Amino acid sequence: MAQNKKEEFSKKENELADFANAISHPARVAILKEIAKRETCICGEIVEVLPLAQSTVSQHLKELLKAELIKGKVDGTSSCYCINYETFERFEKTFNKFFTKTNSQKPNCC
Repeated sequence: MAQNKKEEFSKKENELADFANAISHPARVAILKEIAKRETCICGEIVEVLPLAQSTVSQHLKELLKAELIKGKVDGTSSCYCINYETFERFEKTFNKFFTKTNSQKPNCC
């Protein structure tokens, strides 16, 4: 069995990888876009606008919650979600710093 070596990487490297993993599925990108488009908390309507079963949408929402890209309130069988802009701002800064540093070190290769 393969051993997990995540702990051997920096906190920032792990955070970037977790963020990239959270948005690596087109359904999660679509969910984020739909929530952002509404500019308010969105409840059950997410399922109505996506070509996915309710259980599949729930799994994707769970991943987005785990990555703290969305915030949610669950009240019995109903739940509402909104974008967690603090997380997006943090990752935007981290990604911009990563790309700026990477682009400033362009070698002359291949």
